[in-house]
Amino acid sequence: MITYALRRLAYSIPVILIASFLLFWAVRRAFDPLSKLRLNQDQTAIARETERLGLDKPIPEQYLLWFKGFVTGDWGTSTRTGRDVLDMIAGAAGPTVQLIFWGVLLGAVIAIAVGTYSAVKQYSAADYVFTGVSYIGIALPAFWFGLLLIQIFGVWPVQIWNLADPPLYFVGLHSVGRSDLGDYLRHLALPVVTMTITLVASWSRYGRASMLDSLTSDYVRTARAKGVPKRQVVINHALRNSLAPFVTVVFLDAGILLGGLVVTEQIFSIPGMGKLLLDSLLAGDAQLLLPWMMLVAITIVVFNLLADLSYAYLDPRVKLS
Repeated sequence: MITYALRRLAYSIPVILIASFLLFWAVRRAFDPLSKLRLNQDQTAIARETERLGLDKPIPEQYLLWFKGFVTGDWGTSTRTGRDVLDMIAGAAGPTVQLIFWGVLLGAVIAIAVGTYSAVKQYSAADYVFTGVSYIGIALPAFWFGLLLIQIFGVWPVQIWNLADPPLYFVGLHSVGRSDLGDYLRHLALPVVTMTITLVASWSRYGRASMLDSLTSDYVRTARAKGVPKRQVVINHALRNSLAPFVTVVFLDAGILLGGLVVTEQIFSIPGMGKLLLDSLLAGDAQLLLPWMMLVAITIVVFNLLADLSYAYLDPRVKLS
């Protein structure tokens, strides 16, 4: 297992290097790091920043200069805010990681339960209901569903019942001056549900398909022939072996979520990675966009590696050679 992990890690390093160069080239072509200075027509400042950033050098030399700074933690200064890019991304990563953790945890638990039940009760009324709801969830626009939740749990209770505070908050992840668990959960509920509905809809389909394959396998038929109780067959045999492809999908989607919550974070005013990306794109902040994209690319590669390792760990039939 260690040999396999080291081999997969060695394969990931060239992928990260190639991705970093392509991202650097694309951002340099699409955005001008000195756009703000050019508006002021300060030729002295432009010349100074051009030399400091190495913009007068060929693209390969610029890339090496930037990559050295990225590895050593020198991510530059945002042209939009004047703050250190590393501090801004670190501050934005916290709220996003919280959403991903709770959303993935809740989504995985519900998806496993729904997928397993649908597979065991194949072609039953409940199976048809879960299948239909999952298709709706996959097609459901996140922005529309999020706004609907805000209206139902945030606006209507205040308007109809004249409540001082809504049952669930829909701005940020905590109230100013408060840090108690109840307040935190009231802020967390709506964005997590908005994100989870799509995850459950998609993952439950994977869980159902994987479970159906396990239920028709030889080892399950053998266990049933030996008189093993149905519940034990489903949980100890079929479910355990069906988790390998399911966990792989969960890891792959979780890696993408770091930069894929733009709509959810924008709707609920959460200062996370997605909102940071949108604000930086609108401002043309090249100094922040490049480290942001690089961090997301590394996260996706790392979670792909974790998906491979989890599959190899959960399914002993996988050959590690």
